[in-house]
This record gives sequence, structure tokens and C-alpha cells, in this order.
Amino acid sequence: MTVADNPFLAPSPLPYQLPDYRRIIDEHYLPAFEHGMAQQRAEVEDIAANPQPPTFENTIVALERSGQVLTRVSAVFFGRASAHTNSAIEQLQAEIAPRLAAHRDAIELDPRLVARIRDLHDRRDALDLDPESLRLLERYHLDAVRAGAELGEADQQRLRALNAELSTLSTVFGTRLLAEMNDSAVAVDDPARLDGLPPDAIAGLASAATARGRDGYLLTLVLPTGQPALASLTDRELRARLFDASASRGARGNDNDTRELVLRLVALRAERARLLGFANHAEYVIADSTAGSVENVTALLAGLVPAAVANAETEAVELQAAVDATGSGHEFAPWDWGYYAEQVRRERYDLDVTTLRPYLELDRVLHDGVFHAAGWLYGLRFVERRDLPMYHEDVRVWEVFDAEGPLGLFGADLYARETKRGGAWMNALVAQAHLLGTRPVVMNTLNIAKPPAGEPTLLTFDEVRTLFHEFGHALHGLLSDVRHPRFSGTNVPRDFVEYPSQVNEMWSVWPEVLANYARHHQTGEPMPPELVERLLGARRYGQGFATLEYLAAALLDLAWHSLGADDEFDGDDVVQRFEAEALAKAGVALSVVPPRYRSTYFNHIFAGAYSAAYYSYIWSEVLDADTVEWFRENGGLRRELGDAFRRALLAKGGSVDGMEAYRAFRGRDPEIAPLLARRGLS
Repeated sequence: MTVADNPFLAPSPLPYQLPDYRRIIDEHYLPAFEHGMAQQRAEVEDIAANPQPPTFENTIVALERSGQVLTRVSAVFFGRASAHTNSAIEQLQAEIAPRLAAHRDAIELDPRLVARIRDLHDRRDALDLDPESLRLLERYHLDAVRAGAELGEADQQRLRALNAELSTLSTVFGTRLLAEMNDSAVAVDDPARLDGLPPDAIAGLASAATARGRDGYLLTLVLPTGQPALASLTDRELRARLFDASASRGARGNDNDTRELVLRLVALRAERARLLGFANHAEYVIADSTAGSVENVTALLAGLVPAAVANAETEAVELQAAVDATGSGHEFAPWDWGYYAEQVRRERYDLDVTTLRPYLELDRVLHDGVFHAAGWLYGLRFVERRDLPMYHEDVRVWEVFDAEGPLGLFGADLYARETKRGGAWMNALVAQAHLLGTRPVVMNTLNIAKPPAGEPTLLTFDEVRTLFHEFGHALHGLLSDVRHPRFSGTNVPRDFVEYPSQVNEMWSVWPEVLANYARHHQTGEPMPPELVERLLGARRYGQGFATLEYLAAALLDLAWHSLGADDEFDGDDVVQRFEAEALAKAGVALSVVPPRYRSTYFNHIFAGAYSAAYYSYIWSEVLDADTVEWFRENGGLRRELGDAFRRALLAKGGSVDGMEAYRAFRGRDPEIAPLLARRGLS
């Protein structure tokens, strides 16, 4: 194979090394993976067999430079597998996942390489390294230990087998869940049954049906249990049907059932943790986090439960009263929560969420909200590049500039489609690293319903918040300023990675930012001040539900991953029974507030990177709320404050300890009071 045959074998000639999607075809992936793995094995062999004594340059820096072909193809392939898959990609993903796991193990467990790293680590105080280089050496040593480098040969062989099977099963879980979400979409023939939804949303449902070759209307599913349409549909039977379709995913006994995958993944993770010297997978994961220990995490979560439950129970009583007032005589159920909460919110705050949508047009929110706030805080400027190719016609790209000149590229893939997994996320196609001379190319991917051609994309406020949130991750990548790729951007502990994104999320309701983007899509008139006040007031309603559904999912994650290798299951409906018992034991089993994710569609922990780490969102929110308070105390969205936050945290990536960086920035440890006030848990 020559460079001319495969676009992955050399850096892309496009600006910022943006992958050349005009040339990439599915048949390029497997040869590029194989070439990339072979090339990196050869590079690592040269390092491990080097007869010269180990130095930081000939060992650690050499490792940082290795595997660039594999990095290029992996970034593109796994981005496509998540955002625009097909049967060929799914088949290759299942094939390549265990091979990549074996490839990583072959490097991390190479005794010659481990010996070189250990030697350098033992002599680190005498090497006169700069702080980032010293942290990199320490990180490589810790990575080797956590990968099993200190195990005996037999245990390492078992570890390799475990890693291969785990990578395969995680891939299968994600593939099944995507198929299950598509299969579980709720078809509606009679438009009268969609009463309560705004006309543009109904048109979007018709377009969704047409896109899948169906007549009528299609309520497609988002990843969490609660589906957005449940807040608006007046047809209770349809609400129940939609809720059941969501909550039963992965447990219907069909080809997409994930229950046996859940049990097997949990068992294998527990066995691997024991091999590595930990009592369970949760201890293994959290030991390498800012939280430090399972006890610290459980203390935080358990401390929030009583107030969250009390608030949710109070809200449930209010909602049952709202049901009773209709004279329907039915008992309040989970599929009623969103609908009646919206009725109470409307009555209490005189706010109908459908009245917000005309003021929340996608392009205006993006340019006059998300980009505007980034310009205000960090001096960023965005120029759309329609000349650059991407993998789907809906994907857009902007070149990003700061005061010093070109910074990188930002891509946005915002619309839902059948080939995209649910949820929203950020990924890097090219990571910033001075060592490699690369600048960042980062992507945000969302799942906004696409309107019919020629119609505006009007958002819910939840979607606005998600845009700001994911762009916070993008900023973490775009503003990275590190030497080594191992520390670039969002390469930080899992329970720290949500911190910058949650800070950025808060600018969606900052008065100056909201006033700039919330304008009527037809008239350009700003959102009336009284509507803004009602919106801000209404956001504080329902925090009991929001906090409890999140805590239930986080505690369920910890329950699964606190199991030991000797724990066994028997009987029928094992997954459902374990889930029910775990929620009851944690004190969060409120029947009308199901977990944000049930086990069988908990993509974050069984196909993503959040196993034993879903607690990260609330852990990071402590830092986020405290940081927003700092901005408020110091005058709000001022450029000098943004620059300080950029220098101290966003630019550093993983090159410094996250909590040390936070203390240096804030001048103290984080305080929980702002979080409690925000969520009504004081």
C-alpha cells in the first residue's frame, strides 16, 4: 500500500490536518488500522530494544511521537462509528475493537519498555525535567502499573483476554442500543394524537418518518429515559406508549436485548479489578480520579439524596393535585411527570415552553449565543469554512481565531439521524500538541430533530443548554496549550472533564448572553423581559426530579461496579431485580422518578467511558457552581476573567493536577454551597 492509496498513511494536506473526507472510503479503514498498528509496534520495538540507557527523550518523548497513523484513522473511524455508521463500519468496529485492545496491551505490558519507564521514574528527581515533562513521566509509570505491568505472566495473559472481551462487548452494547433505539421509535398515524406539540415539531416528526421510508409521524427516542415529547403530548395513552418504549429498551427479549451484556461486562470488570489489586471496578476507576476514593464519592451522593427525595416527593404531591384537578381520576404515573410538571410550571410562572421556541433559532443561538460568549470571554472569532469537506452534508465547520491568529477548527454535527447514536458529545479529530506541531480540530455532535427543508430549526431550552455544554468541551480542546499529546484538551480525569463544559453551560442564561441570542426568528424582536424572567424562574422548578433522576443513575452505576469478582446472580430478571434492589438500598427508589438511564440502555457506562464514573457530572458541578460564583463576584463575563480561567484551567489540559489547578485558580478548595443553592438542596 502506498500513501497515494490510503489517505490515512500521511498527514492530511487540508488546513489543520482536517481529515480529507473527499478521499476516505470505508475500504480504507482496515488497511490503515493494520498499517498503523504495525508501524507503532515497530516504533515501540525500536524504543524497547534501544541499547542506549533510557532517557526522557529516547523513551517517553519517543512514545509520545509513536502511532500517528493509528491516531489518525482511529479519530476518524470512531467518530464515524458514533455519528454516521453503517453495516460495514459496525462489522469492522466489532472486529477491530479486540485487536486494538491487544495492541495496547502488547505495548503497555512489554517488560523491556516497562523497565525503561521504571528506571526513569526511579531517577525522576535527578532528571531536571520541567513540570509538564515530570508529570508525563509519572503518568506513564502510573499507566503501566494500572495496565498490569507488575503482574506475573499468567495474570497478564488473563488480563489480555479480559481486555479483548470487554472491548468487544462494549462495542456490541453500543451497536445493539442504536438498533434498539431505531426499532423502538413510536409511529403515529393520526396527527390529532400529537396535540400539544408545536407545528414545527410535528412537521419534524413527519420528516423523521419520511426519512425512514414510513408514512405518518415518528417519535424517535433520545438516550435518557425521559423523552422531550412527554412534556407536551396531551394524549395520555400515547405518553404511556412513548415512555414504555423508552424504558423497555434493551429488555424486550429481541435480538437487541442487552441484559446478558450488562451482566457479563460487570463480571469481567470485577475480575479485572481483582487481578489489579482492587476490591471492585469502582475502586479501580476512582483511584485514578480527582475524587480519590469510592468513600468520597458515596459521601457526596448520599449527602444529596435526602433533600433530593424530599423535593421530588413534594413535587409529586403537587403534580398529583394537578391530575386530580382535571377530574380524570387516574393515579399519577412516570409518563405523566413531564406533562403535569409543564402544566404547573405554566400556571406558576405563566410560561408555556412552546412560546420560547420562536426565540431560540439554532443559527442565532450558535452565533449570537455560543460563539458570542466565547468571543466575550476569550477573544475568539469564528469564520465558517464551507470549502472544507466533512463526512455528512449536515456537518458544518468554522475556523477559529484568537487575538494571536488562527487557532484551529470547530465542527458541528447537530441533527439527529438513524445512523447516529443518541446523546451529545465532543471529540477531537486532531489534538493540539506543540511536540507534533498540531493545532486542534474538534467536533460537537448533538441530536436535534431536523425540520423540513426550508423551515427554521427552533430549539427547546434544554437543547440550547446542551449546545453551550458541549461547546464547553470544545473550548477545552480548542484552547489547549500543551507540549505533549497525552495531556491535550479533555485528556483529564473523568470526574474533571465535565467541569469546563458545565461552566460554559451557565452562560446560556447569563443576562447579557441570553439577551443577545434570544430573538424572534421572524421579527428579530428580543425575547420580552417578562418572558425572560419567567424562563429563569421556571428553570428553578423541578430540581427535585432532575437531581433525583440523576442521582439514581449515578448510584446505580456505582452499585453495578461495586460488585466483586465472586458475586454471582441467579434466577430470572436478574438485571431488573438488581436494579430495583440497588435503588431501594440507596434510598432513591421513587416509582414516579425512574433513573435517568436504566441499566439496559445506560450507554455511558456500558459502551462509553463513564463506567463507575457517572457521578462525574455532580462532582464537577461542585467546581462549576463555585466557579460561576467567582465570575459573579468579580463582575461577570469580563475578558480578563475569561483569560484567567483559560490560562489556569482550559489551556492546561491534563498537564497539571486538576484540583491543584483549581486551588491555584480559586485560591481555595471548592465549596459546595453554590451547588446546593442552584439545585434547591440548601
